[in-house]
Amino acid sequence: MLKIIQNRKIYFIISGILVIASILSLLIWGLKPAIDFTGGTLMEVEFTKERPTITQIKESLTDLEIGDIKVQPTGERGIILRMKDIAEETHQQILVKLEELVPKSESEDTEINETTTPATPTSPTPPTLTEHKFTAIGPVVGQELKKKTTTAMILVVICIIIYIAIVFRKVSKPVASWKYGLTAIVALVHDVLIIAGIFAALGHFFGYEVDVLFVTALLTVLGYSVNDTIVVFDRVRENLFRYQGFDFEDTVNRSVNESVTRSLNTSITTLLVLFSIYLFGGASIKQFILALICGAIIGTYSSIFLASPLLVVWEKAKRK
Repeated sequence: MLKIIQNRKIYFIISGILVIASILSLLIWGLKPAIDFTGGTLMEVEFTKERPTITQIKESLTDLEIGDIKVQPTGERGIILRMKDIAEETHQQILVKLEELVPKSESEDTEINETTTPATPTSPTPPTLTEHKFTAIGPVVGQELKKKTTTAMILVVICIIIYIAIVFRKVSKPVASWKYGLTAIVALVHDVLIIAGIFAALGHFFGYEVDVLFVTALLTVLGYSVNDTIVVFDRVRENLFRYQGFDFEDTVNRSVNESVTRSLNTSITTLLVLFSIYLFGGASIKQFILALICGAIIGTYSSIFLASPLLVVWEKAKRK
């Protein structure tokens, strides 16, 4: 049997280093909010022919003096443009600039250079690009999204504490039932902090932005992580009745060992799916999937190596 609980100091040190690094990352660089929160314009277009490079697209739009433009490839020929608020006139100018980047075929060049009038009317030239989305998000909407995001996170935390306290109400010794809920929340805060720290670093070095999908990923991670933690706690509850009179630390260690295989199998199968989507899915959801991958790994770690050892520390502190 693995001595997971007995070696808890090692895991506490690892978690402490990760949390401190994440807090420093957030304080120094911070998260880069997307237009979902700051307000701005989002355009999604698809070229009918070969897609120009990101550098070519940015250089072609320099004359319009729009400011910083984020260009994100999507699919084989599509792009997503994120920028500040623009007028309709500028919107049309952008479409014209993008159309100019598409190289003309030889047949089109021949038709343009011909000086004689053709005997039969020619078919109209097909469009060189298609606009799928043009969305303007005002700063007021962005602030409203921030408030709703914060409210959603707080409600999730409160509901988790209440749920765990009710489920474990019959397990009051040697640790009170509400402490199970509070321990689960500590593990969740640990997970969210590390994910946020990772994305703060990615935002600084690679320009990753935080949007509504990132918030969705965090809420998903909260649910995934607390589910894994409750599975371990539930085994602790069963073993407390089964092995009455045994040392609490040994009982928790036995419970973690009995649950670790199930937790790892669940995480591995989940990660296989997420990695497949990340490698072969669209570019527009890569950051969302990356957040889920980080959450699955960190959530599994905290459920096994953080939440349960914290219960033991709490019980020992109570005895002292």
